[in-house]
Amino acid sequence: MKKTKTPDPGILNISRQELHAWLDRVRHALLPADLTILEALLDAYLFIREALAATRVSLTRLRRLFGIAKTEKSRELFPEDRDAEPGDTNGSDDAGEDRRKKGRRRRKGKGHGRNGVKRYFGAQRIAVRHESLSPGCPCPDEDCDGKVYRLKKPRVILRIVGQPMLVGRIYEQERLRCNLCEVIFYASLPEGVAEAPKYDATAVAMIAILHFGNGLTFYRLEQHQASLGIPLPASDQSEILRKAYEKLLPVHQALIRCAAQCEILHNDDTGMKILALQAAIKESQGSAGSSSKGGKERTGIHTTGIVAVTGAYRIGLYFTGRKHAGENLADVLKHRDPNLAPPIHVSDGLDHNNPAGQRVQTGKCLTHGRRQFVDILTSFPEECRRVVDDLAEVYRVETIAKKTNLDPRERLLLHQEKSGPVMDRLRRWMTDQLLEGRVEPNSRLGKAICYMLKRWVPLTLFLREPGAPLDNNPAERLLKLAIRHRKNSLFYKTELGAAIGDLFMSLIETCALNKVDAFQYLTALLRNADRLQEFPESWMPWNYRAMVGEKAAMPAEGAGKPSVDPDRHPMPAPRPPLGAEGTAQVDTT
Repeated sequence: MKKTKTPDPGILNISRQELHAWLDRVRHALLPADLTILEALLDAYLFIREALAATRVSLTRLRRLFGIAKTEKSRELFPEDRDAEPGDTNGSDDAGEDRRKKGRRRRKGKGHGRNGVKRYFGAQRIAVRHESLSPGCPCPDEDCDGKVYRLKKPRVILRIVGQPMLVGRIYEQERLRCNLCEVIFYASLPEGVAEAPKYDATAVAMIAILHFGNGLTFYRLEQHQASLGIPLPASDQSEILRKAYEKLLPVHQALIRCAAQCEILHNDDTGMKILALQAAIKESQGSAGSSSKGGKERTGIHTTGIVAVTGAYRIGLYFTGRKHAGENLADVLKHRDPNLAPPIHVSDGLDHNNPAGQRVQTGKCLTHGRRQFVDILTSFPEECRRVVDDLAEVYRVETIAKKTNLDPRERLLLHQEKSGPVMDRLRRWMTDQLLEGRVEPNSRLGKAICYMLKRWVPLTLFLREPGAPLDNNPAERLLKLAIRHRKNSLFYKTELGAAIGDLFMSLIETCALNKVDAFQYLTALLRNADRLQEFPESWMPWNYRAMVGEKAAMPAEGAGKPSVDPDRHPMPAPRPPLGAEGTAQVDTT
């Protein structure tokens, strides 16, 4: 007997109030026993539908996390609109041809396009001169009486060669001994070789960037170096970075103080593991036992990412430990000048991102609000599309403001004119959905609407404050570096190791935010480690080149401090308190 496929019954999108209203209309036609069965079936149907909706949302997020599902961009959410052009509804041949040309420009194949020689600014340039000719020589052609001259641009040939990530140099110093007095005479070494440490500043900077910037673990780097004949044990790498951490602490603390003075602050956190801290938490829980009647002890370990933005530069900071993002941000803001206006603080909707005890102007992330509707798009396509389209209009206005380089005041006026009516219309629509009973507040769509309405004032801070961001995407991008390190190294062993990682990732990411070469920056800091303590604010990624260029000697002991140019050092800040041994007391958690 041939099996027939059972048709998909589909899902009836009906609210709980509408279902109970229908049941009231048919109640008189049913027996009490039948009515009880029907009510139980309808309640079970509503429960299963809501459970399926919640499961679908969880699976969608999980698939997006592993890169299986599409992104949250509108062109992926609504593929039918991907190639649509405004004004092309008549279907004319000219409009279709224009659309096809635009599509060809947009869909450039992978692998096309080459990097010009100018892009290889880090390559070694080797000048190759002609072996027999020079400018002014007679032409080698026997039938020509002319003279050759040098062309302005030489012929350029690019060749890529491989080498270990760290290269070793062995100096074989010649020795001569007198056969009578037996005195040994040594050949002169190149300048600086005798005084230089085994691991040069460039080697230390490269290890830091490979490990904390690119996620290469100590063990993998050890394997790579050993296979190419330049051994670099993992234990040596760890000790090298620990010593460099001690030298660079003043710069890290100065970076924190500069971040505290910025106008806009983003923050968020992600999970992390510190083995020694996890062991201490388990030990404290075991010693407390079940007799403790207080609140539960905090067991989570996090890496907080903070992005500080001002007109001149951006700063990225990392803090790993038991504190939440809001607590770490509050510690940073303790260094803020009390005479400055409260900064703008932007985060997602979690309460533990708020800096308790600090005055801030709170803004929330529109992207997180939008995501509530993206996750349930398949269950409520029309309603969610309405929200996504309205927010897309706001982001189009933001794109115009960026392309035209509007200052914060002009950007605010543009958003008030263009985005203000859109957001007002969206708020009225969401409010009407709840007040008129079109959406059940406890449904997935109702929860998404309530999420937005509950945070509406901080979500629309960009309509009231100049320069207020639309979202918290800078902090989300900043945390990618910590997540990559966690994915490869899995954990920190000690709290000191976490503090070392926070320092180097903060310096590396700050360089990236300000388009500064992190390798050159770290190398300059390590080569001038003895000069960092005096004025660490002068060694930030955006102003360190001026200090490297200075050839003045350090002042003699007991002499006055050198004068500071206020244009070069725009943010003087109080130095950290000194400990018993005269060293700066630094909180590395």
